[in-house]
Amino acid sequence: MRYVALGDSYTIGTSVAPAERWPDQLVRALGPSDPALDLVANLGVNGYTSGDLIRDELPALDNLAPGFVTLLIGVNDVVRGVPPATYEANVVTILDALLARLPADRIVTVAIPDYTVTPTGADYGDPRAKHDEIVAANATMARLSADRGIRNVDTFDLSLRVAGDRGFVAGDGLHPSGAQYALWVERIAPVVRELLGP
Repeated sequence: MRYVALGDSYTIGTSVAPAERWPDQLVRALGPSDPALDLVANLGVNGYTSGDLIRDELPALDNLAPGFVTLLIGVNDVVRGVPPATYEANVVTILDALLARLPADRIVTVAIPDYTVTPTGADYGDPRAKHDEIVAANATMARLSADRGIRNVDTFDLSLRVAGDRGFVAGDGLHPSGAQYALWVERIAPVVRELLGP
């Protein structure tokens, strides 16, 4: 099944090797008895907001013709101070555009990690305020996904482990490491397996 990953730095795997990106790990996590995913494109771009995704990533889907899509977007909306109402409107646009191309059981949304607990997190705004904004953005994505019958995977708590174990943060001191992404995949893979069926 043709798989396209949509998102930002967390999807393209800034500061980790390509094999450690969570979409790549997800493909490998599905065993020989599972439906196979073929990652035909990882469209994630470092620094992208939900608006950037609408402008650049959604149009690319037409030529890629995916049978399965994952979506993780919103951290840069938080960093740049995009109003929550604008983020919500953009998520509606994205999810509805995906549903125009795919059934709900071929789409999975993933939570934004909490970068504020990383060594350089404070460089991107007041940690307490940004933590709360990430929580709110995740709630928005989860609610809008559920409203449309789309599964949302909550990996937020896994990102908090960085505070006690620096092995879960990449060398740049900001993004998740391959080890953290592996924990994400432990939650995402069973959902994908359930959706795709035998």
